[in-house]
Amino acid sequence: MSREQAAAGGVRSLLRVEGAVVLAASLAAYAQFGAGWGVFALWLLAPDLALLGYLAGPRIGAAFYNATHSYLGAVALLAIGALAAIPWAVAGGLIWCAHIGLDRALGWGLKYGAGFGSTHLGRIGRADPW
Repeated sequence: MSREQAAAGGVRSLLRVEGAVVLAASLAAYAQFGAGWGVFALWLLAPDLALLGYLAGPRIGAAFYNATHSYLGAVALLAIGALAAIPWAVAGGLIWCAHIGLDRALGWGLKYGAGFGSTHLGRIGRADPW
């Protein structure tokens, strides 16, 4: 991954703050929804099961990770739940959005096929010693 592929400076900071705002909004909405914090805690890290895709290699791992760490599925689930009055879908969408927001706030972005540490928010993990 080259530096040109990753957000930097103020853009990177803005994306991280945006993640924190999504996390806060998701938590506030979930608190109002009243599905129970035990359910929230149980499912908060479920999207990270996609990391198992890295067992098949970095490209497949990145595809699995990005599929579960993009707002597309989370917001779609939330919208379907709200429009069709499906409480578990609303709760799931809010938990999923909270997870993604937390990851973004911490600087863990969407992955490139070059490896787990290559993200749209910059390199994560230990620096390459070479």
